[in-house]
Amino acid sequence: MTPSIVKPAEGKLGILIVGNGAVATTFMTGVFMARKGLAKPIGSMTQYDKIRIGKGENKRYLKYDEIVPLTKLDDIVFGCWDVYPQNAYQAAMYAEVLKEKDIEPVRTELEQIKPMPAVFDKNYAKRLNGDNIKSCKTRWEMVEAVREDIRRFKAENGCARIVVLWAASTEIYVPVEETVHYHLADLEAAMKADDREHVAPSMCYAYAALSEGAPFIMGAPNTTVDIPAMWELAEQTKMPIAGKDFKTGQTLVKSGFAPIIGTRCLGLNGWFSTNILGNRDGLVLDEPANFRTKEVSKLSTLETILKPDEQPDLYGHGNDEDTQYFHKVRINYYPPRNDNKEGWDNIDIFGWMGYPMQVKINFLCRDSILAAPLCLDLCLLSDLAARAGRYGIQRFLSFYLKSPMHDYTQGEEAVNHLYQQYTILKNAIREMGGYEADEEMD
Repeated sequence: MTPSIVKPAEGKLGILIVGNGAVATTFMTGVFMARKGLAKPIGSMTQYDKIRIGKGENKRYLKYDEIVPLTKLDDIVFGCWDVYPQNAYQAAMYAEVLKEKDIEPVRTELEQIKPMPAVFDKNYAKRLNGDNIKSCKTRWEMVEAVREDIRRFKAENGCARIVVLWAASTEIYVPVEETVHYHLADLEAAMKADDREHVAPSMCYAYAALSEGAPFIMGAPNTTVDIPAMWELAEQTKMPIAGKDFKTGQTLVKSGFAPIIGTRCLGLNGWFSTNILGNRDGLVLDEPANFRTKEVSKLSTLETILKPDEQPDLYGHGNDEDTQYFHKVRINYYPPRNDNKEGWDNIDIFGWMGYPMQVKINFLCRDSILAAPLCLDLCLLSDLAARAGRYGIQRFLSFYLKSPMHDYTQGEEAVNHLYQQYTILKNAIREMGGYEADEEMD
């Protein structure tokens, strides 16, 4: 073991959340309840998981905070932005994810969290009609306004460090444009020229966060930090970035089950995924341009795990061109379900001598209940990475994300295989704790 070079988690950690909806309020309520000993942060790996350290007679299994210095729940301070002005208590009650009996004990804490006016462009989320919005004339003004919010929040709450987390809606799809998104100077010029086509509001939050020395986490499938210009900014500011899209329900199942097919050398003809959900996320995704962003994110998972070029006999079948299995994803807005998302997967596989079989998976999940512990882990581990001097894309956080960031300009491919992602995560924790990263990622 070598001494850990991670700075201690001294002082308060401010977690500023873009969005004050179902995910954000479930996350905040759970942390407040856990601090009072009234609930348990189940699903959070930073609070429960143990990692093997050493081998043979020196082998031990330790929790994350026994290996690296993590911020304690008591030291977290929350703030948020939202287009709707309701405080976190009102928003949690409106979301109807949690029962009133699980919100009331921390009502006082939640009522103190009043969302700052958001920087917003209705063209990016046409179904949202809130009026708690800053009156910024240009994208650059948006950046400056968010930077001021971060500085003020940090000072007023006595925070030593800040992390910014996007838990807001999915924006419309923004294709990567080399003339705008590849170089920081071009992105800044586009912001100052108020290029609304290529600069999404989420990019303004990310730029502001990184400029103020705060790690940024993208919890939706937005293009945001998944562009070389933002990687350049993260290098300049020495800040971590992570994204994109929380891996909660169907894609979690897909990234865990696809390796079973691949490891067992079974063939795949097709994988059809469909979802119903009725929360605000479902409402926004009912807009085709917003769904396109999510579709790209969800489709990328399977193709990096089961590869036709590596196993043509197994995965080179299924679609009209007969080059790859057929893969389709659908999301349907269905208000009666609210936050209780249901995912169906129909998987057409084949085995010995090409004989067909099927697997059906029906996952009735609670979207925000699965997302809340991811929010906690991503915030604590991004803060840890910053204190460890890690900056740029944090590939070790891919475990938590549906469409992990990677340097596509260099032909790098995202790792979507759940168990490989877990190995990367464990090795990073070991390294930051001063231990040997001793697991192979096959």
